[in-house]
Order: sequence, then structure tokens, then C-alpha cells
Amino acid sequence: MKFTWIFSLFFLVNACAQSTENQTTSDQKEIGKSNWNGRALPENVCAVIRDGATEAPFTGEFWDHHEKGTYTCVGCGYALFSSETKYESGSGWPSFYDVLTKGKVKQVRDLSDGMDRIEIRCAHCDAHLGHLFDDGPNPTGKRYCLNSLAMDFEPFAYIYKNKKGMKKATFGAGCFWCIEACFKDVKGVLSVVPGYAGGKTLNPTYEQVCSGSTGHAEVAQIEYDPSLISYDELLEIFWFVHDPTQLNRQGNDVGTQYRSVVFYHDLEQKELAMAYKAKLTKEKVWDLPIVTEIEAISNYSEAEQYHHDYYENNPQNMYCQAVVRPKVEKFRKVFKEKLNH
Repeated sequence: MKFTWIFSLFFLVNACAQSTENQTTSDQKEIGKSNWNGRALPENVCAVIRDGATEAPFTGEFWDHHEKGTYTCVGCGYALFSSETKYESGSGWPSFYDVLTKGKVKQVRDLSDGMDRIEIRCAHCDAHLGHLFDDGPNPTGKRYCLNSLAMDFEPFAYIYKNKKGMKKATFGAGCFWCIEACFKDVKGVLSVVPGYAGGKTLNPTYEQVCSGSTGHAEVAQIEYDPSLISYDELLEIFWFVHDPTQLNRQGNDVGTQYRSVVFYHDLEQKELAMAYKAKLTKEKVWDLPIVTEIEAISNYSEAEQYHHDYYENNPQNMYCQAVVRPKVEKFRKVFKEKLNH
């Protein structure tokens, strides 16, 4: 049994590693700088992300790292992997069984060093990250084997909370003109920005999102003061301003871009959203099942400027008259105690 374990570990290490002359170490943080897409990065980092070198096993910063948060590309800051899918593979390198969302990394066949492997690269800046293997755990059976030097880490405690203590919430509930108009006058809400989230295309246009091909949802990203309004209160408003039983639509607005979705920014938001959804389901608030998705925020980008304050700037627009205005008026009547005026 001991021999089998040692052989398995030997196989994992050799499958992940490059040849000796193409390895680099993780303790050269201050030895020289190189340029990567206009960014000055340590030489050993560029040796990995630019040249495809591999750090020695059991030496990287993140191979035995257990803090909750998001692992990002060191070359561009692109969010790649979540701590929720990280696991101990025994290989000596950070290992994940899935990416944060589809399209975050790209796969390239790698025939170097006499082996036939799948290299993984950042889909945003093309930085070399590591390799992909088919010996991971369920539910994917995949092992994304990465170099610590190819990554940075953003703890949940800091990602979505700025220095003033404000926090962010992101909701998809049909057309973002409606959501923005409802949330913007709520006490404790500092700003509401229409945008797109959850898709595979970087910085999509409104037309691309409307085609349904990018996978994005129209969302409102809310910055709020948690000392004045809680996330639970925001969830209450979210579930009120749309019908969460309609799959990939709201009324006559049809398509996945109009889906009901909560994009959580940390584990606390995830747990609160799931608990609130379970409570509504148990209380049978709606006759039909709630189809609201609850997933980690990903690939968010701000919508074009003309979408900002759309209802306020275009009150005579036919859609605003027929759809947005009745919804906003109903919302303001029910939640008048929570409004600024």
C-alpha cells in the first residue's frame, strides 16, 4: 500500500513538472523585473506565465493555502478560481476541480518534455497557468494543476468591501431599467449601476447580451451601507420587484439575459440568499417553484452610459410607461418607509 501511494505521488509530480532546466523557484520575489503586457513583474513570475516554466512542488505560496476567496491571474487580475473548488491533490501544486465560471481559462495541447498534456492559460491575457488532468474528484473529475506564481489571491473579506465599509450586491431580475429605478431611492443605497454579469464574453455590448449568445444576465450592481440597510432587506426588495417563478423571462421580456439571479459577493451573501429562497419556498409565497439562480459574481461589466438612470431620463419611453412605471409605483407604495423621500 505504501509503495502504491509513493508511485501515485511520483506520477502526479512528474506529470505536472517541466524538465529541471525549465523549473523556477517561488522565493525570488525581489530578483529582477520583467515586462508582461505593460506590467512589471518578478523574473520568476514571468518565467512561468510567459515561458511556461514550472515552480518546484511544495514550494509555492498557495499549494497549502486554505483561506476563503478568489484566485486571480497574476498577469491581469482576471478572476479564475474559487477557494470553494480547491482541494488537496497531494501533488505539491495548488489544485482545483473546476474554474470559477466557464471560459475563464483556455486549453492548449502541450507536447513539451516528451509528454502529451493539456496546458491551461488565462483566457484574458494568455498567461501560462499550469496543466489540466483527468484525475480530479467529483463532480468534474478534473484537476486544474496551477503554479502559485501564476496567481494572486483576493480574500472574501476584502474583495467586495471598500475602505469606507461599503458593500456591493448584484441582482438580475429582468430588465435592468426596472431594477435600477426601484433600488436607487432606497435608504442606505449609495449607487445602482446597470450592467452585465455571469457570461463568457468580456465586456459585451448591449446588442450582444440581447442576442442571448454571451450568457450574461442584465443586472443592477448596488453599493450600499450595511449599517443602514442589511443584505436581507435588499433580498426582500429583490424578490418583490420581479416574478422569480418565470424561467429566463420577465413578462414579455424573454431570454436568459432576463433570468432571475442573485450574484453573491461573499459566502455570507450566498448563505443569506439560499436561506431566504428556502424560506419563501417553504412559505409557498408563489404557487409555482422559485427558479432564481444563486451563483458567485463573475465577468461583471458596466452597461453603456445611456442605460444609466434610464427611467429617470426617458419617462415618456413606451416601455418605461408600460412596464417600468407601474412596477416602480407599486414598489414605492409598498416600501415607502425604506425610501429617501
